[in-house]
Amino acid sequence: MPRNEDLHAAKRNKNDEFYTQFNDIQSELNCYYTWDENFLKDKTVLLPCDDPEWSNFTKFFALNLKKYQMKKLISTSYAADAKKINFSRQISLFEQEQPNFDISKTNSHGKIFTLDMEKFNSKQYATDALTFDYLQGDGDFRSDEVKKLRDEADVIITNPPFSLFRKFLAWIMDANKKFLVIANINCITYKEVFPLIMQDKIWLGNGFKGMVGFFLSPYEDFASASEHREGMIRNSGVHWLTNLEHGKRHEPFRLMTMEENLLASSHKEIRGKGYQRYDNYDAIEVPYSDAIPSDYAGVMGVPITFLDKYCPEQFEIIGATESEGVGFSNGLWYKDSKFKQATINGKKIYKRIFIRRR
Repeated sequence: MPRNEDLHAAKRNKNDEFYTQFNDIQSELNCYYTWDENFLKDKTVLLPCDDPEWSNFTKFFALNLKKYQMKKLISTSYAADAKKINFSRQISLFEQEQPNFDISKTNSHGKIFTLDMEKFNSKQYATDALTFDYLQGDGDFRSDEVKKLRDEADVIITNPPFSLFRKFLAWIMDANKKFLVIANINCITYKEVFPLIMQDKIWLGNGFKGMVGFFLSPYEDFASASEHREGMIRNSGVHWLTNLEHGKRHEPFRLMTMEENLLASSHKEIRGKGYQRYDNYDAIEVPYSDAIPSDYAGVMGVPITFLDKYCPEQFEIIGATESEGVGFSNGLWYKDSKFKQATINGKKIYKRIFIRRR
C-alpha cells in the first residue's frame, strides 16, 4: 500500500520541495474559468512561492495571461530553494540574459518576475515580456517586501511550503485576499481552518483525482511499483483550498434514502445493519460519504473527505469532534465522556465532521 512517510518526515525536517505539474494546475483552473470566464479579469495575481525556472505556476499564468484578461502577474522565489534545489540546478541562459542578473545574488536574494497586460500586448510571446529583478531579501513570504506585494495583489495562487501551511493561510486571510492553494485534506480540521469552512468563508477546490497528487520532488517515493512515477512523489489526501467560486461545490450529492441504504448499500457496515450512534456525541455515524441517508433530518458524523462532495445548498456543517478543537462540536459532545475523539462501543473513530441536511 502506498505510504506518505516521506511527507511527514519532510514536515518534521522542514523540507518543502514539492513542485506542481503543469497539467494539474491547468485542470484546476479550468474549473473556475468554466464557472466564470471573468474570474481573473483585471486582477493582479501573486505567485509568492514560485520561480519560473522550475515553477509551472508561473509558466501557466504567463501563457494564459491574455486568456484570463489578467491585469498583472507577479511571481517571487525564495533564495533558499535555489541553494537546495535538486533538479540539476544551474545558472540558466534566461537568467544570464537578464540586465539585472548578478551571480553573487542568485543564491542569497529572492527573485521577482512581473508580467502585465500592456507588456504582453507589445511582445510576441508572454515569456519575452517577463521582467526580472532581485528582491532586497531572500523572498520569504513573511518579509515586508513580499507582504507589500501581497497587499497589491487581488488573488494569491501557489503550492505553499508544506511545513508552513498554517502560517501561510493566516498570511493570506490577514490581508482578506482571494486565493487558491494546495493543501493536505487533514488541514480542514485545523483550528485555524475549520471555523472558516463551517462559516462558508473557504472551501475545497475542484481537486486532484481521488485526492492523489504526483509532485516533482527529490525525496524518496514510497508508492507501489504500479503507481510510481519517475522523479515524482505520490501524495494521497491532497486537495486545493480556496475562496474562489466554482461549479463543482454547488452540485448536489446524489444519495439514497436510509431505507435504500439498509437494503442495498455497497458497504457491508450499513447494508442490513443500519446506522450506529456514537457513545459520546449526539449523532449517528456515517462511515462513508456515499452512505449518507438523503432523508435523515438529524445530525450525522461523516469522514473529512465528505468536503470533496459538500454542497452548501444541500447540507449544513455544524461542527467537528472536540479532538479537533475546543468547542468544535457545538454542544454535541457529552462532556462527561472520557474521550474527545468519537467512539462507538468504546472504539475510537477517526476525525469526523458533523453535518445536517438542509
